[in-house]
Amino acid sequence: MTHGKPLWLKIFGSCGIAAPIEAFICIFLAILLYPQFSWTDNTLSDLGIVEGATSTLFNTGLILGGILTGMFGLGIFALLEKKTLGKIGAILFILDAAALTAIGIFPENARPMHFYASLAFFTLCPIAMFLVGCSFLLSGKARRGTFTLLAAAFAASVWIAQFSIRYVPHVAIPET
Repeated sequence: MTHGKPLWLKIFGSCGIAAPIEAFICIFLAILLYPQFSWTDNTLSDLGIVEGATSTLFNTGLILGGILTGMFGLGIFALLEKKTLGKIGAILFILDAAALTAIGIFPENARPMHFYASLAFFTLCPIAMFLVGCSFLLSGKARRGTFTLLAAAFAASVWIAQFSIRYVPHVAIPET
């Protein structure tokens, strides 16, 4: 243990930083490999069915991102082990990570699995963050809780806006 927290907990916390960095690097590299990609006329998942390196990079990035996110979720679960609300949020976060992994395993042409995995990912993410954020606030961790609640609100608002005013024809922007 170092500074009161076990090393494994710090590693799992680092996974929470590494997961979006790794996933976004792979997504943006896949976009660079596919010049036909359009932010307004595609979904990100369209990259998962392009022949060659584009789909490999995209799908592998989501699978690895999901694994890293799941490890982060396990760290949240351990951190909030005595808080029921936090444990429920962490479990939903781990399920969300599994859904992200499933999006990479079941590309867009693997219907209906891809649709269900995507729906689960984009639904569970803000719900899990909301519960974890509330748990942080109830535990007296105001900055961490506020940040997490703001992230949850943003994650939900892009989809609420998309479905209510349809600000882009396809969903690559809200997916991002």
